Amino acid sequence: MAGSEPALPLVREAFPRTIRLVASARLRAAVLEALADTDEERALLAEIEGATSGRLVAEARGTGGLSEDELVHGVPHAKFINASFAYAKPREPMRFSPENRGAWYAALAAETCIFEVGHHLTKALADAGDYNAVVEYSEMLASMSGVFVDLRPLPQHPALDPEPYTGYAAGNVIAAQARADGHNGVIYPSVRHEGGTCIAALWPNVVQSVVQGSMFRLIWSGTPEYRFETIDG
Repeated sequence: MAGSEPALPLVREAFPRTIRLVASARLRAAVLEALADTDEERALLAEIEGATSGRLVAEARGTGGLSEDELVHGVPHAKFINASFAYAKPREPMRFSPENRGAWYAALAAETCIFEVGHHLTKALADAGDYNAVVEYSEMLASMSGVFVDLRPLPQHPALDPEPYTGYAAGNVIAAQARADGHNGVIYPSVRHEGGTCIAALWPNVVQSVVQGSMFRLIWSGTPEYRFETIDG
């Protein structure tokens, strides 16, 4: 069709091991649970959580951009998979996820994940005006396979622009078309870690066989530069 955009490259690929970093605080039991002494109190806390948790609301009845039928159940770490799709950012869409739907962002190397997370946390600290922080993250390892949009041959594509205003808008056009075409996600060169490879899984059921891996600590000591260390188990 005249004037149409050229088709983006597609690849059928299997990744036996991808890595996503999850804040370690999310791995801990609910803080309020320790305050419940009886089954009735625990049931009340569960009811409160169900009314306020974006993940549980999405699992029960979906959200504006996510059907409850898309979410996964009865698989390892289902709550982390579902949460990555249920907790969208209405004011800050991400590179391949719009304001009403999340995605599972992962990479092929832990260092790439750290660079990606470190970039965004550094920006948040800059906005807060205080470069002093210590945060801990855990690897969530997962396998993926299927047909993906492949941006690796197109390093100059607008979707890979480091500036969110440009890159995120172009990336969401790609993601919307990929979802409409039934593709599993987008493979792309990391914008924050030269030589790194990232994957955005666009459907919960693409994320398979999730297990917890190593833990890392990121440390800022008064400047935008940070260091990271592996936390011994």
